[in-house]
Amino acid sequence: MTKLLQEIKDDLDFVKFHTLQPKWYKVLKVIILAGFLAGYYFLFGLTKTVIFFVVFLFLSLLVHLLYRAKTNKWKRNWLDFVVVEEHNEIKAKRIGIYYYSAIIFNALLSALISQVVP
Repeated sequence: MTKLLQEIKDDLDFVKFHTLQPKWYKVLKVIILAGFLAGYYFLFGLTKTVIFFVVFLFLSLLVHLLYRAKTNKWKRNWLDFVVVEEHNEIKAKRIGIYYYSAIIFNALLSALISQVVP
């Protein structure tokens, strides 16, 4: 159990401190998601919004875990994830089209699933 908690802590630290996106964009993403969920709620109601959110979080977690595994915990290049060595330290440098395409696909699939489920 402590190993799982340590892995979760490592992931949270990476998400909090990575330099793949500017800090303002990290905040903007939360605002965009909250605004989108509010609009979704007003258009489709609480149940469909909760379904959308749960499915979206699950699919995004799968993308996160896939990137985590394929990049050996963010230490090697894979697809659009680029790492560089700076001052004898490996740092994540860039992420791109594949990652963002996966997130857009997750949002579309989540919307479809939330609309199909009664």
